[in-house]
Amino acid sequence: MDLILGRFADAEIGNLSDAELGELERLLEESDPDLYAAITGDKVLPAEVSGALFARIRAFPIADKDA
Repeated sequence: MDLILGRFADAEIGNLSDAELGELERLLEESDPDLYAAITGDKVLPAEVSGALFARIRAFPIADKDA
């Protein structure tokens, strides 16, 4: 999860609103296995942590295509 969320944070942290930063903090409180399962579509997170920011994280490219 550090690789997935770290890449997202590196690229997007400066663009997040205060509300989105709060959402990110709540997401980080989820266990890594649950969060990974939700990102891969194998699990549904509670509504309070699976909003628009979570959708952006899921859509964010995990790997650098140029690497």
